[in-house]
Amino acid sequence: MDSQHEEEQLKRAIEVSRLDTRMVLDNDDEEARFEEDIKRAIEESKKTAQMSAAAPVHNVEPTSSSASAASAFLSQRAQDERARLERLKRRRPDIDPGVSQAVDDSDEEIQEILPRGAKRQHISSASRDGARRANAYISASSSNPAPTPSTSRAAGQRPNVSAANEGSGLFWDGDASLKAILPNWIRTTPFLRNGFGCMHMKFMLLFYKTGRLRVIVSTANLVEYDWRDIENSVWVQDIPKRPEPITSPANTEDFAAAMVRVLHALNVAPALVNHLNTDHPNLPLKRLEHLRSHWDFSRVKAALVPSLAGKHEGWPKVILTGHTRLMKAVMDMGAATPEGKELVLECQGSSIGNYSTMWMNEFYKCARGESPQKWLEMTKARRSKTPYPPVKILYPTAQYVRESVLGEAGGGTMFCRRKQWEGANFPRNLFHQSRSKRGRVLMHSKMILGTFQDKQGTLDSRQRASTTPSDSGGSEREDGDDDGDKEPLVGWLYVGSHNFTPSAWGTLSGSGFSPVLNINNYELGIVLPLRNQEEIDRLVCWERPPPKYAAGRDEPWIQTESAVFVEDA
Repeated sequence: MDSQHEEEQLKRAIEVSRLDTRMVLDNDDEEARFEEDIKRAIEESKKTAQMSAAAPVHNVEPTSSSASAASAFLSQRAQDERARLERLKRRRPDIDPGVSQAVDDSDEEIQEILPRGAKRQHISSASRDGARRANAYISASSSNPAPTPSTSRAAGQRPNVSAANEGSGLFWDGDASLKAILPNWIRTTPFLRNGFGCMHMKFMLLFYKTGRLRVIVSTANLVEYDWRDIENSVWVQDIPKRPEPITSPANTEDFAAAMVRVLHALNVAPALVNHLNTDHPNLPLKRLEHLRSHWDFSRVKAALVPSLAGKHEGWPKVILTGHTRLMKAVMDMGAATPEGKELVLECQGSSIGNYSTMWMNEFYKCARGESPQKWLEMTKARRSKTPYPPVKILYPTAQYVRESVLGEAGGGTMFCRRKQWEGANFPRNLFHQSRSKRGRVLMHSKMILGTFQDKQGTLDSRQRASTTPSDSGGSEREDGDDDGDKEPLVGWLYVGSHNFTPSAWGTLSGSGFSPVLNINNYELGIVLPLRNQEEIDRLVCWERPPPKYAAGRDEPWIQTESAVFVEDA
């Protein structure tokens, strides 16, 4: 697309965007400023059109750092607006009859990807002052804390960074793509069936001059708001480089192999080749497969659990992604629910899905570390009548949001719909309050805590993991040290980008012999084994036990019913 045509489309799109009252700016002044930004972005894009739009990836030429910085900001604003308008076309076919609607109520995560400058970013100055006082409220789970990075972009150097964070969410035609957008930056997009779904992963791979690799799996997007104003969680571990590469075949179940699959799915391989063949021949990573052969992941005790959008058929493929990958991870780390015990799930997130008893039981069986093969062999009618399993869904109440540091203005990343909540078979009785242990802040974290308990009892704050292997019924596993000590597990913890939704984790169909897993989103997280109550208390970010919603009094936060998020007529 040439720059003139792109400009005309963008101007027309800006006009069309005014028809959407749900995703516009707070007032006329801010809208005018936003449109001025767009106009400046168009002018900047003309200057760099050959580099950023028309030129093939391998012909990218660097520009000055100051021009790059200005162009980065302005062109990003233009890209964000175009992405938003594409989403609008899909959500509002009445605005553009030529575009079919591609978003339905099951795709909760699409809502989370409002463009920068949209409602979630507009917070009063008083609220921002309160937010700054809450800056410390970012929880972190770190396996091996490491020193300050040896390279720094602020220092004018080029750190070798490979990162993925959720982008525009909906890719326009669904095809994988590769495009140079700025000097030293290549944007890749993964394949999405019918152009529908969400790239929701948040992770980074940081390569240091010393040779070590830092792996970061986060719940936060790479935007200031997520790191400053709301609470998120991060898992970090440093991986040493091997003295010599190994040549043994890859284990498809290990962390490194799973990460390589993720990078291939995200279309990173051709971007890496392009960098190596042009301006960056000395990158520490020459091929994605070298992650496993050149770095030593042996001390990583977490399991990587991705969701890869698409249709996955047959057990060999099905167990590599989604909630069936969670099942395999739980089994492999010895965290399957012991016989005679019950698994209780506490599922905390920022988006609510369209739940059914069939999907909830499907997920629950996988979370137990139990193959859903027999479940799929049951008739659909029988599966649909199964009672809901012992699952607690943690989501903030409207009152909690109003009383939080940022008030209602800070609720722009929490999503539940009135239509969901009032559905005839919606499991309202499973909802529990989501309250941060760090005070009156909203949590954008996504965690699932699975704990084992006696079927006739409950696991609460009084029950400690002081039992011995003989009476605990728990699985045993090495504790990660080299002393060989073992102790029973009391459960497991998931941390990552997955909200507790079918769009994120996938939905099973087919038969027990030939399963099919359909997933809408690209997601990424890790699972850690838990050995005692102290680990639970240290790692979980919410107050426990979570209070149950009071019937007739507590209601979930519904953003679209807040005056803050509704434009004045």
